[in-house]
Amino acid sequence: MGLTSNNIVIAAAVAALLLFAVTIWLWPRLAGRGVAPVLGRFGMLLGTQLTVFMAFGLFANQSFGFYGSWSDLFGTQNEPGVVVDHDTPGTRVRVTETRHLAMDGGSSPRIAGRVEKVKIQGPVSGIASPAYIYLPPEYFRPEYARRTFPAALVLTGYPGTTEALINGLKYPQHSHKLVKAGRMQPLVLVMMRPTVAPPRDTECVDVPGGPRTETFFTKDLPKAVADHYRVGKRARNWGVIGNSTGGYCALKMAMRHPGAFSAAAGLSPSYKAPIDATTGDLFGGSERLERENDLMWRLDHKPAPPVSLLVSSSEHGEQNYKDTVRFVNKVKRLNRRGEPTRISSIILGTGGHNFNTWKREVPAALEWLGGRLADR
Repeated sequence: MGLTSNNIVIAAAVAALLLFAVTIWLWPRLAGRGVAPVLGRFGMLLGTQLTVFMAFGLFANQSFGFYGSWSDLFGTQNEPGVVVDHDTPGTRVRVTETRHLAMDGGSSPRIAGRVEKVKIQGPVSGIASPAYIYLPPEYFRPEYARRTFPAALVLTGYPGTTEALINGLKYPQHSHKLVKAGRMQPLVLVMMRPTVAPPRDTECVDVPGGPRTETFFTKDLPKAVADHYRVGKRARNWGVIGNSTGGYCALKMAMRHPGAFSAAAGLSPSYKAPIDATTGDLFGGSERLERENDLMWRLDHKPAPPVSLLVSSSEHGEQNYKDTVRFVNKVKRLNRRGEPTRISSIILGTGGHNFNTWKREVPAALEWLGGRLADR
């Protein structure tokens, strides 16, 4: 059973309840003072505690997407993130696995769409990274055979797992429902971690002497996906959305590269890159590079880009609330001066920095994003 499957969560909960009941039932028989009764009581209490802890841990992991698989949990994943051979021949998108989703009572691609696990090769950045591509049902229907689809890059937070975008935040499922309800056009979703050079948190920066993450996402990825799938190649065809670190990346890449993305949604984003043990020195000691990756500084000192931005926060529970209000007000002042950047927001009354909050925001953010992308 998979680490995030409902079956294993249910099995762990049932085991905890059964062991608790057995402990209550056998407790009178273990009430003596001898070694055996003491060891029996110790064993029953320890077993009950462990199964309860396991059940809650599995449920929390399924809800918040800390780990996507057993190999991820135990640290046995060894899939490389950076390719040093820049001249590797062959296609830039290689499909390694196909998944069929069950929606509307069926799993055929024309009903539910399809998810493909791919490896994307970036010839400019020298980076190769895995991703999941969601192709909507319309992609497989004859009447759409000549249609070019808009695409959205979907990013997790750090460290995050790509599987959590499917199993936790349910981006493909929400997209399917919105399209079926007539509230959004069909999108191709490119779902990834922002950490393309694990375990380092690059904050989507071209690190001096290190991974060129920003180049990978803004130059290599859109071209590779557009060459392999029927998606547009222009900025107006591409959007980007993410939560936490992925939200910062989304906003920053649209603001710094309006020729790559025309719309960006940041769910609980930060507005500048942190410098800590997970990031290392992202800017090579360059104050100029650090400023240029500070979104507040960009609004004050750089020309406003022609992009649409969405930010989210909550009045109680999110640490970025004051910064989000400040960011929105800065863009609104630019609007009043006739600058082309547009801003929207989702502000909840309460909600922490977690999957439960983002689950409340994803449908509205997806609908917003889909409404700002063109298919040609």
